[in-house]
Amino acid sequence: MTYMLLIVEDGEYRRTRPAEARQEAYDRMMEYGASLKARGVFKASDALATAAVRIKAHEGKPRLLDGPFAEAKEIVGGYFLIDCATLDEAIRLASECPATEWGTVEVREVMPCFMS
Repeated sequence: MTYMLLIVEDGEYRRTRPAEARQEAYDRMMEYGASLKARGVFKASDALATAAVRIKAHEGKPRLLDGPFAEAKEIVGGYFLIDCATLDEAIRLASECPATEWGTVEVREVMPCFMS
C-alpha cells in the first residue's frame, strides 16, 4: 500500500530558523530519505513552497485566493511517498522522520478517488 507522510510545520518557525539550523534539518531529512530508499519503501519526496493559490468555485466561476493565509499557522512543508505493507509499518517509518522534532508528520493512505 502507498502512504503519504505529510510534513506539517509551523510556518513562522520555518521562516525564522537560522541558516545553520535549516542546513542541519535539510541534511537530516536527506538522510531519512536515503534510509527509506535503502529499505526499498521510498517512492517520492519533495519540499513544498510556502506560497500557494487556492481555487474555489463560487456560483460556477473559479475564484483564486492567494496564500499563505493569515489564519493558517501551520504549513505543509513537504512529503514522502512510501510503499509498505501496513499502516503500522507506515507509522513506524513516520516516527523515525526528523521532522517530528519541529513539526508533525501526518500519515495518510493513498487510494483511488472512487474509493474515498
